[in-house]
Amino acid sequence: MDRIQSLEVFIAVAEAESFAEGARRVGLSAPSATRGINSLEARLGARLFTRTTRRVRLTEVGQAYLEDARHILDQMQAADDAAKGAATNPVGKLRITCSNEFGRIYVAPILTEFLDTYPGVSADVLMVDRIVNMVEEGFDLAVRIGELPSSGLAAVRVGQVRRIVCGTPGYFEANGIPQTPADLQKHQIVAASPVSPTNEWRFGQDMQDGVRISPRLTVSSVATAISVTKRSWGICRVLSYQVGPDLQDGTLQTVLEEFEPAPLPIHLVHVEGRRAPAKIRTFIELAKDRLRATSVLN
Repeated sequence: MDRIQSLEVFIAVAEAESFAEGARRVGLSAPSATRGINSLEARLGARLFTRTTRRVRLTEVGQAYLEDARHILDQMQAADDAAKGAATNPVGKLRITCSNEFGRIYVAPILTEFLDTYPGVSADVLMVDRIVNMVEEGFDLAVRIGELPSSGLAAVRVGQVRRIVCGTPGYFEANGIPQTPADLQKHQIVAASPVSPTNEWRFGQDMQDGVRISPRLTVSSVATAISVTKRSWGICRVLSYQVGPDLQDGTLQTVLEEFEPAPLPIHLVHVEGRRAPAKIRTFIELAKDRLRATSVLN
């Protein structure tokens, strides 16, 4: 087994947490994969996995090695793609991570358009309301909403969103419109934990002003909070893109606009910079055009 194949086997076993499943993914028998990993560990002089009868898990050394191994194979794939003319014909699997609602509303339509255009590409999208470590978890691209920390990652800004408080015209007719954030304490609040993880809502451009709210209902789904609010049951706080059509057709209306925090930027973030494979560069160009043309995000 050559060194490249041993890296492929190592990555497959690490991701599957199983020698048998990892071997199947790379078209080898389980004994062949085991021998390959044993040889790799012997050459490195370090144990990469801890093995039990039920599970195979990476050691601390193995976790660090996994990151480097993925990077090496990605660079080799990029070189191969360039040699094959993949700069004009993207190929391979594109791995993307984004939040649930942004993925459902925006990423999925753009991605299916991209896949229809480039049949040599497949995609794997993780939609989750947490910040994913792109390098450790092997993602090509992430959609980030909010200010970016300093890092070695490349980023393209594609829009912005507001943190808004909204309800139906019927709810406000029956219960009055809050004039200041403190007035929210008199209203029935529906809290969406992905947007409002605490019961203190911050207001003002610098978010220095806070008000303690007491939700009647807290849900883990933004879509559910919006659905309940649209039935005139209460007021919720969401990101503006999540209710764009509802605001445009008058189903929902915003309040306390003058107290809103500064908008949150939206970026497409990736690891490789200008040396990114064609699948990443081409998707970013398409997504950038589509997202910047969306009025709700500007």
